[in-house]
Amino acid sequence: MNVFLVVLLVLAGVALLLMEMFLLPGFGIAGIGGFGCLVAAVVLAWLWIGRMAGYVTLGACLVLSGLAIWGFLHSKALDKMALDSKIDSHVELAKNKLKHDDVPATSAEEPGNHPEITR
Repeated sequence: MNVFLVVLLVLAGVALLLMEMFLLPGFGIAGIGGFGCLVAAVVLAWLWIGRMAGYVTLGACLVLSGLAIWGFLHSKALDKMALDSKIDSHVELAKNKLKHDDVPATSAEEPGNHPEITR
């Protein structure tokens, strides 16, 4: 029963982290829950099964999370969610470009009219 609970927590944690990264925006409930499930799996394996099981669970969490992210990034599922249309629009810039001298000076830029200088 203890091993089943640890495996279930690892799988739930990886699934929640994948949902947080690719389906739900931001750092929210799914990300915190996934991280919590992974930490709980390692702690429970360490306390209930033994020290070696804690190390194995920690390694399994890291490897499974990495493989799940790598597999999802290389699958066709991500291509269906991404925008792949080509945008052919063109923006024309101003034809008569203004030079720096053409822009009128504000009152703060006029000589002798600086608010920090008092006479």
